[in-house]
Amino acid sequence: MHSKVVAMTTRSSDLTPIIDLAAEPGTGPTRTRRPVYVDLLPPCNQACPAGENIQAWLAHAQAGRYREAWETLVRDNPLPGVHGRVCYHPCETACNRRALDSAISIHAVERFLGDLAAQEGWALPVDAAPSGKRVLIVGAGPSGLSAAYQLARRGHAVEIREAGPLPGGMLHFGIPAYRLPRADLLQEVQRIEAMGVRIVLDHKVEDLLAEQETGGFDAVFVAIGAHVAKHADIPVRDAARVLDAVSLLHEVGGGERPQLGRRVVIYGGGNTAMDAARTARRLGAEETLIIYHRDRAHMPAHAFEADEALEEGVRIQWLTSIKEVAGPSLTVEVMALDAAGRPQPTGRFETLQADAVVLALGQQADSGFLRRIPGIEFQPDGTVMVAPNMMTGRPGIFAGGDLVPGERTVTAAVGHGRQAARHIDAWLCGTTYQPAEKHPVVSFDQLHLPIYTDADRSVQRTLPPEARATGFTEVQAGLSEAEAIYEAQRCLSCGNCFECDQCYAACPEQAIEKLGPGRRYRFLYDRCTGCAVCVETCPCHAIELIPEPTQTGGT
Repeated sequence: MHSKVVAMTTRSSDLTPIIDLAAEPGTGPTRTRRPVYVDLLPPCNQACPAGENIQAWLAHAQAGRYREAWETLVRDNPLPGVHGRVCYHPCETACNRRALDSAISIHAVERFLGDLAAQEGWALPVDAAPSGKRVLIVGAGPSGLSAAYQLARRGHAVEIREAGPLPGGMLHFGIPAYRLPRADLLQEVQRIEAMGVRIVLDHKVEDLLAEQETGGFDAVFVAIGAHVAKHADIPVRDAARVLDAVSLLHEVGGGERPQLGRRVVIYGGGNTAMDAARTARRLGAEETLIIYHRDRAHMPAHAFEADEALEEGVRIQWLTSIKEVAGPSLTVEVMALDAAGRPQPTGRFETLQADAVVLALGQQADSGFLRRIPGIEFQPDGTVMVAPNMMTGRPGIFAGGDLVPGERTVTAAVGHGRQAARHIDAWLCGTTYQPAEKHPVVSFDQLHLPIYTDADRSVQRTLPPEARATGFTEVQAGLSEAEAIYEAQRCLSCGNCFECDQCYAACPEQAIEKLGPGRRYRFLYDRCTGCAVCVETCPCHAIELIPEPTQTGGT
């Protein structure tokens, strides 16, 4: 009689299913259902803002096929070495393996592949012959670089015009070198240039329509990023030293070493505030204090960013708001959270001392030059409104990255560039791009894991805290080859067959045929009794039961 799984313990140390032998009738003279192979969407793939096929390139990496892994990865993201360092890896938050022991260190394997490609000199692919079409991209940040790469792959001639002296945008001037060494960034940029993408530096676009016309560009993608700091209404007097975090990081990214003094206060609770505080320590500040008007639970910065800042000697004062800056003195007010978690003033004030105050209150795009173009509409915060195809109200002008509403991360910007390139390519060809419908996402409770390997994730080596604040040496080291393979092999291949032979070995009727490496299996329905053993033994839920089609009858 066929057994049925009716419950499963939630303890990760014991995945043995509980069997109810009387739950369901087994096989008989008539088959009422049949198994079919399916492909479901892994949660890591779904969570990736850049749209990477993570599971596919991990499969190549775990087999030691590094070139194939890298080529699969860069179909969607041309900056794996960058992302392996700076992405906040939401894929790992979504990883089903977390329910067993710990998430796969996807970003570390991605970095390994990106660094290996740079070491080996692998070239990015160009998949199409020249199209004769020209595209102008405004901004050489992650979104612009991503779009340029994807358009060049499709045969279009691409020119990027960048206002700054170096390519990379906020990658170069917003992310400190201890997180992203400049040599690694420039190597991946140069690989995009080697495809034929032209990058013009120190060129600020003021009249977009004129530049489009004189350059003979058939389409435009605007990806200028958010480089303008937001300001707070804080009274400042007596020649106080107040600067914004964006300018500070920009100066340091350009090779300068501004003198901040011995005591530095950073106002804000986001990732930029953490970067500014850690940078201040590296510039010689002995006392670095972050002031934030809410508590840690409501802090927008990622937890590990705050942890690393604290390890390096940065202090954080929660529930505090700056009311006035008068020379070296700061008047701050103690705040309290109301029932909704919003900070409210308490009327209790303190005085702090600081040689410099750095405001890290967010950024916005300098989109004023677009307001002269008929048809382009804006949100109140200055971001540009775009249609689902990422085109603005002006035909042929597209926008993405931090310039449009949405998540403001490097990975989201790269995803915007990829998405925009697909729509621009279709528009240039006189067609419309329709993304394929996604498969359902597979959850952990859909997997069948009676046997698996206990394996904690590989831990990246980190410089000790006392060695970090002395300079801008990279804090994190990459994985070795053995560690990268080990980490990739922890992937459970959620929702997609990886040819483990479990179904083939378990079938009591020999109703499953192996088709060869990479071709998976086939059901022989003239032998299949619908017993579902294959379904229950498939560890990744790549097989499902469907009702027997009425037109074929049972067997």
